Amino acid sequence: MNARSARTWMFASVSLLLSAACSGGGGAGDEAAAAPDTTAGATPVRAAAIAREDVNVVVTAPGHTEALRQDRIRAPFPARLVALRVTDGDKVTAGQVVAEVVSKNSEAARQGAEQMLAAARSAQDSADAQRAIEIAGRTLVRQPLRAPTAGVVLSHAAEEGDYVDEGEVFLTIAEAGAVYFNAQVTQSDLNRVRPGQRATIDVPAVGPTPVGAVVHGVLPSASSQNLSAPVRLDFSPRRPDLPVGLFGTASIVVARQRDAIVVPQAAVLRDDVTGISRVAVIDSASVAHWVIVQTGAQQGDQVTITSPPLTPGQRVIVQGQVGLPDSTRVQIQQ
Repeated sequence: MNARSARTWMFASVSLLLSAACSGGGGAGDEAAAAPDTTAGATPVRAAAIAREDVNVVVTAPGHTEALRQDRIRAPFPARLVALRVTDGDKVTAGQVVAEVVSKNSEAARQGAEQMLAAARSAQDSADAQRAIEIAGRTLVRQPLRAPTAGVVLSHAAEEGDYVDEGEVFLTIAEAGAVYFNAQVTQSDLNRVRPGQRATIDVPAVGPTPVGAVVHGVLPSASSQNLSAPVRLDFSPRRPDLPVGLFGTASIVVARQRDAIVVPQAAVLRDDVTGISRVAVIDSASVAHWVIVQTGAQQGDQVTITSPPLTPGQRVIVQGQVGLPDSTRVQIQQ
């Protein structure tokens, strides 16, 4: 090939390449570059699927543990409390000595003999007073008082050295295993509570695991201040280790909804001014639409939607929906 033929071939090759580039026939890479970006301008959000589940309808109520049976230690006769061996909160066993008392009369006799000795003016007076002290010591009535059952000391009404009258209660013991949970249920929920319903009680002092319980019944007294009524819950199984006075929250299962429509609680936004609740539903075109909903029972972090009927499997936004305008294109983040 001479020089003129080589120049002609090179010119034809360059012309061919330029023609192919202008015609858009560059291949698959050019087709991908020309395809529209559907995520451009979309708002990133996190979403979860609407589900259909069986949900427990729960009534919650605060309360505290109380003693169902209390043993009261009384003075058997007019006496002075000479020894108090327990204090509030102490655990006691059946038969344990919790206090000792001395008869007021016998102690008065000994004190009188001691005063005679102090006032003696002669050897004979001293001898008589000494014999009186010995007799008073032998006849001194000192009686130990024992716990009738195992339990926990709730309170005491006297200290060592105090005088107590016959029959006066100076020590109260809660019998072990006779502890129940007193839940203050609002009167609007009271008509749904029935004996035998299962419940769980969250007692932070015991640990993170809720304690099982059963509704025993509604107690007769009620509070006009907070419009609540006490409901007795018996621990199931019994918990003899629970002390009196522990605060917690009871969750009573009053009904069960079958095949309820549920969404995560994070998906529901409630307007505190109007009381209206909304969820942002994502359609097949990745566009979010706000829907006003009526919520029902809550179980864990799931909330039931009673109306309108939402479609299970459709997605709702759980993060990123605050301030999001209606009909906004979104991109679901993993």
